[in-house]
Amino acid sequence: MSQSKPVLPQNDNVAHALAGAGGGILSMALTYPLITLSTRAQVESKRSVDTTFLAAVQKIVAREGISGLYSGLSSALFGISVTNFVYYYWYEWTRAFFEAAAVKAGRASKKLTTVESMIAGAIAGSATVILTNPIWVVNTRMTTRKAAAAEDEKDALPGAPAAKKPSTIGTLLALLKNEGPQALFAGVVPALVLVINPILQYTLFEQMKNAVEKRRKMTATLAFFLGAAGKLFATSVTYPYITVKSQMHVAPGDGGKKEGMMEAINRVVREEGYAGLYKGIGPKVTQSVLTAAFLFAFKDVLYEQTVKLRGSVARKALA
Repeated sequence: MSQSKPVLPQNDNVAHALAGAGGGILSMALTYPLITLSTRAQVESKRSVDTTFLAAVQKIVAREGISGLYSGLSSALFGISVTNFVYYYWYEWTRAFFEAAAVKAGRASKKLTTVESMIAGAIAGSATVILTNPIWVVNTRMTTRKAAAAEDEKDALPGAPAAKKPSTIGTLLALLKNEGPQALFAGVVPALVLVINPILQYTLFEQMKNAVEKRRKMTATLAFFLGAAGKLFATSVTYPYITVKSQMHVAPGDGGKKEGMMEAINRVVREEGYAGLYKGIGPKVTQSVLTAAFLFAFKDVLYEQTVKLRGSVARKALA
């Protein structure tokens, strides 16, 4: 007699990774205009970003059309799918390791402790940064350079041919040609520091989830709000490093010495004050919280569907 549910381990790394990638794509597609607003605010001068949220949207739409709010969307969707796949694969692998160790040690509960959650997040986050930093360098260049191209087009003489908008591959090839492969790892140091962001986010989420599951069944709605709370806290704490990372991604490589992380922080504070480290924080926090909330809500549903699909495929293969 066949079982109603596929018999697969609940710590299935690939199923979690696929669910995380799918959830990331859906959540980013829903919130991408906020990423555009935040990224441009982070890399533009203080004078350029002293506008309200609605004014910034109107400015981009008037200058570039609605598509301007989605600059670099293709590379971002590819980036978030790879990022989430790698992150969740390594996070679940590390969590399974700790759970197996807890059972072997005879611990009453195999649930991860706070320290174990942080270690799992650090391992997964570091692996993700190293493997995906080039994708986000290209995405940041595309998001900001489309704005520069629009400004050049506005200032061009009447009748002059319109400048070709940069593509993902075109941006990558130009980057490699003009600045070399090392440019793909610009901002990797603050990105590694930013590993603390998902550590804070997922540790807080896991601990809140454990507390909730002692009282009631976890639902997609609860996951939405817990994910939002975790991301709100993590992004608020780490935002200055997000600003610096974005600026390092777009800094041109002129053959000279690249600006270091602390040098970049000191420059921003010197030129714009401490408020300069928080440029674009409004749309970024809103986007991050909504993305994380949607991700956690989508991920659990996608995980269940992935497990069912794989179980169905396995049963057909054995039939």
